[in-house]
Amino acid sequence: MLKRMPIVVGIIASSLLVVNRILTPNLAPTQSRSDALGIIISAVLILTGLLWQNFQPNAPESVDLIGESGFELEATLPDAIRTELAWASKLLLNNTVTKSIVVYHQGKIILRRGILGKNPQLTPGAIVKRVLETQKAVYLVALKLYPGRVEFDYLPENTQGVICQPIDADSVIILGANAPRSYTKQDEAWIAGIADKLSYSFNLIGNPPPARPESTSP
Repeated sequence: MLKRMPIVVGIIASSLLVVNRILTPNLAPTQSRSDALGIIISAVLILTGLLWQNFQPNAPESVDLIGESGFELEATLPDAIRTELAWASKLLLNNTVTKSIVVYHQGKIILRRGILGKNPQLTPGAIVKRVLETQKAVYLVALKLYPGRVEFDYLPENTQGVICQPIDADSVIILGANAPRSYTKQDEAWIAGIADKLSYSFNLIGNPPPARPESTSP
């Protein structure tokens, strides 16, 4: 309502000026000047209101995602990776608009958290394959507008926005939001930073540093 106030005031003021001018039989020079000034002010108010409409768009409407809340973590992973994934997923759920998280690693899902989709399996589609190949994130701001949305059947069916963030050549994290256009640039940077941390941890576990030779007494 506040964004429309200048438009309403400008229209009412200009209308009153026109009515006043019509009902005044003899116009004095001073009244003509004041009417012209009033019209200019009314026009400025209307223009301000229109600009506010453009620069302050309505926030996207959120929905309740369809699915049960849960936390599934691959049991065969090393404890260090399980801890890292639990920490990272909790941060994303608490500090971004993310409502559903899936982590895909070396051909299988190793984590699902938040609102879970019906399908527990992930077969990489065109979008996920491109993310893995290019190692560049893809943000689908309004999922329902993309024909490729069918590949995200492992997310809740009414997911509104999706980010596919690469971790490494074999891993990707897929985040689902309950509102379109809801991730900010700061969110995207935050997600990329967490993915980099996971990549480092995955690489460290896969390629542990060489053991130091034991010292021997002379």
